[in-house]
Amino acid sequence: MKVLSVASELFPLIKTGGLADVAGALPLALKPHGIATKTLIPAYPSVLQAVGKTVKKAELGPLFGEAATVLEAQHQGLDILLLHVPAFFDRSGGP
Repeated sequence: MKVLSVASELFPLIKTGGLADVAGALPLALKPHGIATKTLIPAYPSVLQAVGKTVKKAELGPLFGEAATVLEAQHQGLDILLLHVPAFFDRSGGP
């Protein structure tokens, strides 16, 4: 089974509350059961810096009039998709 989760935060990359803890723990808890997960989060500059190497997976074209790209990365056992929309997320901080 494959699962895609979508969250505004993901521990240990970006955290403002309990959602980050759950979003970060769930994929690791599902992995021993043979469930492959990917988590889609915003590509804030601090997140891009923390994950390091990324691979471009898709060009989405205009998203609310802005260029959007989906990047893929791995970090501490997590498979992550990053929604890169500089007009929305190219700023310091997080959600």
